[in-house]
Amino acid sequence: MPELPDVEGFRRVLAEHTGEPVASVSVLDPGVLRGVTARRLSTALRGHRFEQPHRRGKWLLAPAHGPVVLLHFGMTGSLTWHDPDEPRHRHDRVVWELPDGELRFRDMRKLQGVHLAADREEADETLRDLGPDALDLSRDDLAATLGAHRGRLKTTLTDQTVIAGLGNLLADEICWRARINPLRPARDLTASELTTLHRAMHRVLRASIKAERVPPRKTWLTGARDTQTPTCPRCGTPLEAHRLSARRTLWCPTCQPN
Repeated sequence: MPELPDVEGFRRVLAEHTGEPVASVSVLDPGVLRGVTARRLSTALRGHRFEQPHRRGKWLLAPAHGPVVLLHFGMTGSLTWHDPDEPRHRHDRVVWELPDGELRFRDMRKLQGVHLAADREEADETLRDLGPDALDLSRDDLAATLGAHRGRLKTTLTDQTVIAGLGNLLADEICWRARINPLRPARDLTASELTTLHRAMHRVLRASIKAERVPPRKTWLTGARDTQTPTCPRCGTPLEAHRLSARRTLWCPTCQPN
């Protein structure tokens, strides 16, 4: 599932092609369009040039000298650059054709998709319910945010209206790095634990953004979670698993006691 670092990678892809006019927009599957028709999307963008894109949580915003394209990648989405002669994938849903290549929005499951705002003000209104971006949170902001919520830590961290950008992999990794059980109430963390959690969050985010994904390294929880009998990369204890908000949550009972 694309999370903050994946979307940051998609932002870099788009940033490499700003300033190039959009020759045409091909909507191969309107099932990914949200609140906009294929004709309107094409008419609004044809001839426009993408400006510098930016990311908010798991959203990618692509202003185009007036209209703003908003992309949410759901569980399986991506944005990639291709030579125009390269055959299209069966899950390519929308293609922006530029002078020397194509930007392709690919998504197998189509749980989210492509939005269009008339301007930046409308784009901001679309995202009005998002919490602050995880990368921008100070230690004090994180403490205030978690202290205001009664839910479990993992559930709170992944609630996009509370903190934008963290998903299942990142939240588990951050809690494991901080040695804090993800099932604990968010507001019960001590001052010391909040400091440790904030440091872990930023270290994990920085490394993941560099890799443009949550890297499945052997020294990371992410590298162990999909093995047949996952064990803690730090101490070797078999990992515990629990379904939390329909997501599989993993932690080490030794390193992250209740």
